[in-house]
Amino acid sequence: MPCDSEAVRISCKPNRPAEAASPEESNVPEIALFSAIRYDLRRVGGDLSAVLAPPYDVLEEADKKALLARSDHNIVAIDLPHLPPKSAGPAEVYERAARTMRDWIRDGTLVRDPASALYVYHQKFEHDGKQYTRRMFIARVRLEPFSEGSILPHERTFGGPKEDRLALMKATRCNLSAIFGLYCDPQDEIGSLFAETAAKRADAVGTLDGVESRIWVVTDRKVVQSVVAAMENRKVYIADGHHRYGTALMYRDWLREQRGGKLSDDHAANYVMFVLASMDDPGCLILPYYRVLERIDAEALAVAWSSGVAKIGKKSPSPSQGEGRGEGRGADVVLWDGRSEKETPLKFTDRAKLATLEPNESPAWHQLDYAYLHRYLIDELLTRKLGAAPTVHYVKSLDEAKQTARQFAGVALLVNATPMAHLCSVAESGGLMPQKSTYFHPKLATGLAINPLE
Repeated sequence: MPCDSEAVRISCKPNRPAEAASPEESNVPEIALFSAIRYDLRRVGGDLSAVLAPPYDVLEEADKKALLARSDHNIVAIDLPHLPPKSAGPAEVYERAARTMRDWIRDGTLVRDPASALYVYHQKFEHDGKQYTRRMFIARVRLEPFSEGSILPHERTFGGPKEDRLALMKATRCNLSAIFGLYCDPQDEIGSLFAETAAKRADAVGTLDGVESRIWVVTDRKVVQSVVAAMENRKVYIADGHHRYGTALMYRDWLREQRGGKLSDDHAANYVMFVLASMDDPGCLILPYYRVLERIDAEALAVAWSSGVAKIGKKSPSPSQGEGRGEGRGADVVLWDGRSEKETPLKFTDRAKLATLEPNESPAWHQLDYAYLHRYLIDELLTRKLGAAPTVHYVKSLDEAKQTARQFAGVALLVNATPMAHLCSVAESGGLMPQKSTYFHPKLATGLAINPLE
């Protein structure tokens, strides 16, 4: 589904000449090259697999130990200095991470590229029996407040993760992991500019959790200038990394204060590292993010929700498990009872209720399944019935959702993935989805490139 689908009255627009932009659309993201710090392939056996890590915020202590068992130079040693993730630790853990990074630079494990570049980044993976390649590139993007309207969030953020990431950024003076951003490109203009590069042998390769990452370093001035020009007037939608973006803004402001309120316009702290992908790329998948409610059974839930849902036939297909674009949906949500393991498919019957409950939200927000589920069914109907807000677990896989429902004698809410068009539309309207309304698969690998801020 292209980002300008008429189904939800998308307002994001494909690239067009700058002179055609109206005044209210004059703010555009500024894409810039940078000289990345990367692993020296000779030091890691010619393959990055042992030193890559998933995003820090999905890891637990056992995951960190397993990654370090593969290599004591795994990036997790720097990127996750404190556990649990997303919680701030004492100052010494961040100082230790910075020392480790300096040591690796000193002994040649990490080296800085001699020239500024863009970095083509492909992920090859399998999902639901199909092979995909998600085509992206890594660049710096100039920071700006969300209110300026060319870099758009889509989910709410919380304070704890920002405090942790800010302490690490101050200590290392780097972006260790990138923000994942999307842009509209229905004609694949950006992809075609990188096609010749991607046809060559990759400069670095690594496999993590069955996903192969490939990196090409692009310094050809004609190519990079064409890409930067082609990105003009394309808004960037944050897919993952809202906290990291907010942290980068805080770091820039902190550094400016440290320097007496002065920071040169081209200083690296005015930018943040992004991985950028076309939301029209077939490999850019959004999958469902399931919910599990503790200590409640499906029948009681159906009764509490009786004014907002209706049961449908047992043979109706479950919510989409494939590309996550919302096509071919039957039920709006399937209740999976952890006690009986019975499935109950439901349709939402009063979507207009959201306009009453949240009149300041946009029509696009009112169409969100996750908004209806949380704001009406859970916050309004279920909480009123129980007398208190239920405990909600957020899980990414169907098997994990069922296991969690069994463990907590609860109900798994098997919801549909948010269509890409809905993300685009809600972000354009200035709205924010409920937390964990999107699950972009696969996650980006950390350790491919580090963005120095000094």
